Amino acid sequence: MESLSLRLRLVCMAASLVFLGAVGAELLGAQEAQTGARQNPPPNSARQGRNSNAGEVHLLPVQGNIFMLVGAGGNITVQAGDDGMLLVDTGFAAMSDKVLEAIRPLSKRPLVYIINTDDRGDHIGGNENIGKTGRPVPTDSQRYAVADRVEASHAYIIAFQTVLDRMSTPTGQVAATPEGAWPNDTYSVPQKNLFFNGEAVEIFHQPANTDGNSFVFFRRSDVVSAGDIFDPAEYPIIDLKSGGSLQGVIDGLNRLKLMVIPADHQEGGTMIIPGHGRLSDAADLAFYQQMVTIVRDRLRDMIKRGMTLEQVKAAKPTLDYDPIYGRTTGNWTTDMFVEAAYKSLSGKQETPQSHGTN
Repeated sequence: MESLSLRLRLVCMAASLVFLGAVGAELLGAQEAQTGARQNPPPNSARQGRNSNAGEVHLLPVQGNIFMLVGAGGNITVQAGDDGMLLVDTGFAAMSDKVLEAIRPLSKRPLVYIINTDDRGDHIGGNENIGKTGRPVPTDSQRYAVADRVEASHAYIIAFQTVLDRMSTPTGQVAATPEGAWPNDTYSVPQKNLFFNGEAVEIFHQPANTDGNSFVFFRRSDVVSAGDIFDPAEYPIIDLKSGGSLQGVIDGLNRLKLMVIPADHQEGGTMIIPGHGRLSDAADLAFYQQMVTIVRDRLRDMIKRGMTLEQVKAAKPTLDYDPIYGRTTGNWTTDMFVEAAYKSLSGKQETPQSHGTN
């Protein structure tokens, strides 16, 4: 009996081991599959999720009077209230109707102001179509004169002076953009201020991607519309022909860091609407500023050691950040960023032209 009982126990133990081994193998296989998926995601899956909008625009409330409109090209900032509407940038021209449809319910008053952060096509493309729906005339709560140069059937379009120069006076005979898209209220001082919809709106000139960048601070809502100075979707665009520089981008990021104030545990507080990508806060800005500064320091060291552009590219100074910001195709690849940054830091910038590339 004892021998039989021992054999039964051994059989049960063996069966248990076989069962546990099978379950363990299945769990291990699932874990390896998950790990493999993380380490080797489907090609372009992250980029498709980040850039795909299927031709649709989406309006997201930020805080205060401010909304963020995505899907029309560059991000569009919308301030809406009893005085009317103000836009920071207008996206691509082809998306104008959808932009107007999305913002129309936000205010019974018309569009009054458009502020352009630079002269790239994904930021100014809708100026003409959207601007002509505006009415820069006094309302019940406003009393300001309509400048002679602004027709009463068109919104004010505000930009730094060099943006108008590039849009209206190119090297050739034909203007870079239609006249209806040109800024009609330019500034050439460090800062321009408005008071609209019950809050102060501060427009700051900051040479960065070009020599004509602006960013906008909505003081009461505590929101900054940063334009392409801050773009968590990719490496910063540096337009050397238009006076852009890597150091200028860093200066702009440092300036933004001084303005934004985080809430508890570094989350929330001042919100930042970037030129592209997701709604951000102080922590997102700090990470991006750190990345750009580290890449600059690496490039400076390589230039100091006499490395050529080809050697720098081969050394891959952005390798550890490429999974987040890098691109191998499209209008702004990692190689293009490295080349522009190298030329910027080595003093080989191209001479600014009368108009920049879009």
